[in-house]
Amino acid sequence: MSSAANIAKAPLPAPIPVTQTRIRPPKENIPQTKAARDELLAQIRAYNERVSPVAPMPLDELEVHARKILEETGTDERYLHYTAVLLNNEMWRETLATIPYERRLLLMPKCLRVEDKCPAPFDEFGLLCKQCGLCTIEDFQNEAERLGYAVLVAEGSAVVMSLIQTGKIEAIVGISCLPVLERTFPYVEAAAIPSVAVPLLQDDCINTTVDNDWVWDVIHLTSEDKTRRLNLNALHEDVRGWFDPGSLAEVMGEPRGGAEEIGREWLARDGKRWRPFLTIATYQALREDRGEPVPDDIRKLAVAVECFHKASLIHDDIEDGDATRYGQKTLHEEHGIAIALNVGDLLIGEGYRLIGECGAPGDAKAAMLLAASRGQRALCRGQGDELAWARAPEALNHKQVFEIHRHKTAPAFEVALQLGAAYAGKLDEVAEVISTYSENLGVAYQIRDDMADLDEDAAAETLARLRPNALLALTREKAKGDDRDYMEGLWTRGGSGGAEGAARVRDLAHSTGADERCLVLLEMYKEAAVRSLAALDNENLKGLLRRVLGKIFNELEIKGWCREYEVKNGVRD
Repeated sequence: MSSAANIAKAPLPAPIPVTQTRIRPPKENIPQTKAARDELLAQIRAYNERVSPVAPMPLDELEVHARKILEETGTDERYLHYTAVLLNNEMWRETLATIPYERRLLLMPKCLRVEDKCPAPFDEFGLLCKQCGLCTIEDFQNEAERLGYAVLVAEGSAVVMSLIQTGKIEAIVGISCLPVLERTFPYVEAAAIPSVAVPLLQDDCINTTVDNDWVWDVIHLTSEDKTRRLNLNALHEDVRGWFDPGSLAEVMGEPRGGAEEIGREWLARDGKRWRPFLTIATYQALREDRGEPVPDDIRKLAVAVECFHKASLIHDDIEDGDATRYGQKTLHEEHGIAIALNVGDLLIGEGYRLIGECGAPGDAKAAMLLAASRGQRALCRGQGDELAWARAPEALNHKQVFEIHRHKTAPAFEVALQLGAAYAGKLDEVAEVISTYSENLGVAYQIRDDMADLDEDAAAETLARLRPNALLALTREKAKGDDRDYMEGLWTRGGSGGAEGAARVRDLAHSTGADERCLVLLEMYKEAAVRSLAALDNENLKGLLRRVLGKIFNELEIKGWCREYEVKNGVRD
């Protein structure tokens, strides 16, 4: 049987389909990248906490505050109205959280539809969605109605005001362009009804787009989630600080001997620290004594998770023959294979030691040790599948690639979440959801990494040391004729063709639409991760894991592949 046929006997659950995002640049009165929009929102939230302006507030007074924010942050004046909308949102945010879903209205514009293909008719209240799957209206409507919202796909203040006057609607979540928001603001402000608006990224009234993650977060906002005010950025920065040499010594003790010194240095090297972050975030969501300082034990568990992860990187680099990581020599290139293997083994032992030494009750500690050992086993099986493929490489389809990713990437996320939940004493309640969430998060994360591996800076090196990659699989599947033969040869022979070969692969990914399909699949697995949380009864963990997903993918950037980059540089219309 071929190596491809041996890969992944248990298929991934199919992700829930989501509508394909159209690639269009934001208007110039809105920050062009998601990272820039998130940064401005963080600054607006800080201002709101410090100044505490009170809603409802007339537009002219709101703009006075918005100008202060622009001045304080050095932000361009063209973002004045956008800033005012976001500030108004923050002023109403906590009030909205207290209002039951069934007393809220979700108002969407018909311009979110794909106009030339939309089969939906209209009545006196607006668009009647036919659930055709072509746009995001279907996704938002289905989820909002599941929660209990009233939903309208219509513009115009008259319809909204008539609903408000019935007394059945106590809050509005709206999606609209900035000009319409400005025109309708006086009506909503006069009614003193809590309202949060997500601005469209375009103002041209046809085939518009919106930040899907932002809409999703707003419609799920509830006071039942006690972690909604938790500053995830600050928490992540705290976690990063746990891996400087002094902090590691506090948790692990002073290093003894050369192997431990090398292991500590490797732990302290660069890394996003997502896995230890997930451990502490999960614990913060599930703990009963919220607001108290973080226990030393949870720091031990977070460091243990990173020990496992960094050990796997050492071993992977040896097995894959990689010479660099984090822009530096890999451990085996720097110290030799024998020392690197020993340090990797040492870090695995350190991870189990830290779990064993934590002060959790015996049953919780046993659950954590079992979770870590199962995760280690799953990861090794995934790496084993990849190594078996490397001995006799052949083309894989994207589903086979995803199955390798499920074994190699998802287990580390699941272990991180399980340890936080077990220490909080809630693992049994959330284990099944954590497993499904982790599988989808892991595949989405690796799709993003696969695209990054083929960005403009890394493509040549990636092709020279070819391994299963989702974007390469999709490009081969979509290519025709000589192009398909060329892609087939990359998989079976591993020849890269240097920079010229890398350019050809990138061009093929564009021309076949494989890169866009990759982005759609990324969104599908992200969406499947979010939807898995519907089974959680714990609103704290549900809300936190939804926001964590947004944070992880907002901070991951792919140079030369992101939607806004492609539009700005004329790759697509």
